[in-house]
Amino acid sequence: MRPHMSALGAATVLLLATACGGAGQDETGDGGLREVTAGAIPIVDVAPLHLGVEQGFFAERGIDLTIEPGSGGAAAIPGVISGNFEFAFGNVVSLLVARDNDMPLKVFSNGVATNGEQGADFSGVFVLDDSPVETAADLEGLTVAANNLLNIGDTTVRESVRQAGGDPSTVEFVEMALPDMASALENEQVDAVWLVEPFTTMAIEAGHREIASNFVDTHPELTVATYFTSEQMIAEEPELIDDLDAALRESLAYAEANPDEVRRIVTTYTEIDEELLDQVRMPRWPAEVNEESIGVLADLMVQDGIVDSEPDLTALYR
Repeated sequence: MRPHMSALGAATVLLLATACGGAGQDETGDGGLREVTAGAIPIVDVAPLHLGVEQGFFAERGIDLTIEPGSGGAAAIPGVISGNFEFAFGNVVSLLVARDNDMPLKVFSNGVATNGEQGADFSGVFVLDDSPVETAADLEGLTVAANNLLNIGDTTVRESVRQAGGDPSTVEFVEMALPDMASALENEQVDAVWLVEPFTTMAIEAGHREIASNFVDTHPELTVATYFTSEQMIAEEPELIDDLDAALRESLAYAEANPDEVRRIVTTYTEIDEELLDQVRMPRWPAEVNEESIGVLADLMVQDGIVDSEPDLTALYR
């Protein structure tokens, strides 16, 4: 087994051997709705999913959707493989690593994308205000916190370091839950943190300084994360996946058109102070995956040794 497998967790390997269909495949909830569970990290990125439930986009298609919080894409993968989740939200890099390790996962709907604005994206790298670090190049030899390793975060932060003229191979990444990063930075346990909203806004409010827009540095229209499921679920429940895709597309469009609704719904599943809502930086929620940007990520994964060979991107999509 290749060393990079450890980031997905040994539990994932065991679950792969006993993979089954989605939990509750034959179960119905109130009113005869099909019970479906999704794994989704509680960040702004998944606001469309929560809005879709609230607006009835899933119920209109006969789906009673339950959203289970998690720590990131790598953590959601075991849930989908085991069948505990019918689908999940996960970053593209984690999915490509999983597929590189023969895990039968496929993207069936888009998730979230960078807004393309340097210094104003929903993702950024932060240091203490009095840190000597001025640019991403200065992260050489320092420690940076990310919520999962071998992830969209560390991969794109390395690209920010590279573009700023630094050596990304010297940066040490430390796995840490997003809510714990601010205190770790303030206690100087790490030198920098990679954050997404609502934690980006919280960091700015706390006086921390942004040194890089890592998603924008990687691609101005970067597809950051998608909704994915197992190949078995696609084969056995194609109509359900079609319905989920349709509901998600409607949810993405609603979020894109209603940023105030996004800000409101975020308070129901995160701990952001309502006084900070107006400052939250919105990502984009396009209907389609930007396949070119995923190709850029795949190239970076090879360059940085996350995978041994170029990922088969055609096999990634349903």
